[in-house]
Amino acid sequence: MSAVATPVSPMLVRLAAEKATGALLRDHGTLYLVDGRVVHAESPAAPGVDVLLTTGGRLPRENWDEAVDRAGAHRAVGRFLVDSGRLQDGELEICHLGAVFDAAFFALSPTSGPTRFRYGVGHWFGTVRPVSAEAVERETVRRRELLDAVWPYPAVDTAPVAPRPAAPGQTMGSRQRALLAAADGERTPAELARLLGRPAFHTLLDVRRLAAAGLVETPLTPGPDPVPPALLPVLPVPDPDIALLRRLRDALEAHL
Repeated sequence: MSAVATPVSPMLVRLAAEKATGALLRDHGTLYLVDGRVVHAESPAAPGVDVLLTTGGRLPRENWDEAVDRAGAHRAVGRFLVDSGRLQDGELEICHLGAVFDAAFFALSPTSGPTRFRYGVGHWFGTVRPVSAEAVERETVRRRELLDAVWPYPAVDTAPVAPRPAAPGQTMGSRQRALLAAADGERTPAELARLLGRPAFHTLLDVRRLAAAGLVETPLTPGPDPVPPALLPVLPVPDPDIALLRRLRDALEAHL
């Protein structure tokens, strides 16, 4: 794994080399491997693929529940959604890969707790598009660096999101406006992600951009005083969903 100088998870690196199959359990989530490749991930901090599909409006909740009831015991929920005509192959792969990278980011966050691996354990969703452990680690590192580059004060990641008035002439994108409209000073970024049916990392990224622009309250944290937020605009950047879809599309095409 030369692309990542210091592995995010040495155990994941070792399991990939062993081509192991099972579940890697960490404090903040679980990664499921088949022959050393990541086939699924879940974390309490990230909406699952069910939320992304149903709350996002692509799939009625009853269709999801039917798939789990009929195919969950066979570890083939994803396959059922395609075979039954609920989803196309490509859109399932893109949505599932997005959910995997989202949950893996939190599952692989620094932890002081034990890391365990249960050999032979599988997930009821089934295998859709395996991803190399190297790709998961590389994307996790890239996301950490991106968050810190936007606003290096991680306290906003878990604090309730409380909007602040915009400065005269200050603008923001539609995604950030929708996020602020749902923010009530009590919901955390993770709760807002589930409410809006969005990936949790993208929600964190929007919150950090809003914090840098002075558009949300920021908890007091030790360290140097930040730049006065009212002077910082919300910089025009590509929609993170679109950017991720392009990377996932390129990854899929590279393996065809």
